[in-house]
Amino acid sequence: MIKHMVATTLLWLAIAPVLPTYGQQQKENTLGSLWPKVEENYPGLGAKNNAMDAAKLHARAVKSGILPQIKTQVQNTYGTYEGSAGAFFPQPGFFNVSGAPNALDGSNMAANSFGSATIEWELFSFGRLTKENEAADALFEKKVSEKDAYALNLKKTLSERYITLLYNDAKLAWSKANTERLDDIRKISSGLAASGLKPAADSLLASSSYIQALGEYDKWSGNKNASFIKLQELYGSEGISYSASTHRFSNPMEKHGLKIDQKITPSHPLLNALDKQSQYYTLSGEAQKRAAMPSLRLLGGYAYRGTGVSATGNSSGAWKNGFNNSTNNMLIGIGLTWNITNIYTNRLKGEGLFKEAISTKLLHAQYEQAMEADLSASQTKSFWQYKQIQKSELAVRQAQDAYAMYLARYKSGLISLSELLQIRILLEQAENNHIEASRSYWLLLAYESELTADFDYLFNNL
Repeated sequence: MIKHMVATTLLWLAIAPVLPTYGQQQKENTLGSLWPKVEENYPGLGAKNNAMDAAKLHARAVKSGILPQIKTQVQNTYGTYEGSAGAFFPQPGFFNVSGAPNALDGSNMAANSFGSATIEWELFSFGRLTKENEAADALFEKKVSEKDAYALNLKKTLSERYITLLYNDAKLAWSKANTERLDDIRKISSGLAASGLKPAADSLLASSSYIQALGEYDKWSGNKNASFIKLQELYGSEGISYSASTHRFSNPMEKHGLKIDQKITPSHPLLNALDKQSQYYTLSGEAQKRAAMPSLRLLGGYAYRGTGVSATGNSSGAWKNGFNNSTNNMLIGIGLTWNITNIYTNRLKGEGLFKEAISTKLLHAQYEQAMEADLSASQTKSFWQYKQIQKSELAVRQAQDAYAMYLARYKSGLISLSELLQIRILLEQAENNHIEASRSYWLLLAYESELTADFDYLFNNL
């Protein structure tokens, strides 16, 4: 029992130092950990989501066109009553009067009340309503694809701004290292000049180089802060820790080998949006052509009318009597409506929409062809870009070793300051080339991710 307790205690003592480190690593932000908050809070995506919802409501509104159209109205008027007898069903905005066939006794004015309800149900429209519904669905799907394409572009923008921040951070660290090296040289040359082993000009030259390096450091400090602000605009928070990505930025893993004839997926949001746009124009054109055909409708109605004119020929000018002498009427029937002029007009409208559909299809083919070429070219560049990173990393290590050797020789008085500064410039160039190569590589991967609509690798490895 005692041995078990001792073993458990030793195990916890071994794990305890690791737990804070693990917890700290879990809090580190990576590129992929930033996206959920951007997706949730960025206004641009909110606007696309609302446009998608609006298209969905529009589709529902179009589908409601197949329902019976019910209309009702109520009137109460006061006026003359000259007219013919009979019941009718006026449309809203039209008023009826109390018609009478003969001259009447009593007032020349009479009150009149009227209420009606009508139903109109389109039974057959030669497929126009079906095509309108299909067009509305295509428009909704287009909005969905546009939202996905916007989100894809936003992922690329987030990736580029994150890469820019890491690039400026690397350049700031590079500038700091250069400043520290020049500060060491300045101190060494100052000591050698004070002891008479080197001319005083060496001290001035080293000091001048050091001051220039300080100015360069200030420049990259500003660039880093600016890039952080640009990233915050997307993320919306100051709590961004990117230290976990700094090492991976300068030491990337190779994503893939060289691929030939890479194809763009047909379901790419950008291409899908163009495809749905073409479908929308085609279906709308068919709906326009079918709208020129006649429409068969079921008609029905009920009407109530009260009037101050009685059946015996007496009329009353009192308002309350306008609700007397009531009549109730109903009707039901089938009506055929055909706007002959629309045969020509709607044909032209339909042909115009078909032309728009063809134009969008050609644009789809152009985009697909260009995207395939861009993807193939980008993957070729990234393949060789990674080769450059490997070589530039080796060049940096060799330049650092060489600089350390030449610095020791300068301290011993074996080489001049100008020679040491030239060696330092070569080291600076090697380090800078490695940072530039890393930046270009990650930007190429961000572009490829947008073309393939797949950001998994980039989000999980940077």
